[in-house]
Amino acid sequence: MNARVWLRTGLGLLAGTQVVLGLWILLLPEWFWKWPWVSHLPPYNEHLLQDFGGASLALAVVLCAAVAAMERRLVLTALVAYLVGSVVHCLFHARHLEPLSAASAAGFMALLGAAVLLPAVLVWLAADGAAFREPSRPAGRRPPP
Repeated sequence: MNARVWLRTGLGLLAGTQVVLGLWILLLPEWFWKWPWVSHLPPYNEHLLQDFGGASLALAVVLCAAVAAMERRLVLTALVAYLVGSVVHCLFHARHLEPLSAASAAGFMALLGAAVLLPAVLVWLAADGAAFREPSRPAGRRPPP
């Protein structure tokens, strides 16, 4: 696969996770709160969850726009925004693992680490610029009208 396909696929994956997360939190906040990686940090706060769910969907909108447009500045902006949120989220949870078992903490940190690594790799792909260049045409061939 070329860089453009990898970039579009990765953006789509990130957008999809934000849509699922945002809808889960907004439609079923109590169920989200009961997830062991979340509920160990009480108290339950519906307002905070609604804000987080809305922010997740807002980020999904920007990521979806980047997937559709595949314009370099928009793609980089969407990815850096996702990366900033992921790094902050990962660092917070790395400091609050005590209530979890070792296996659960390791799984959680692996998931959060992937949420940092994937957008970081995609930023690198987008920053390179190859995904946004027109493919070269053989000599003598004209572009279609």
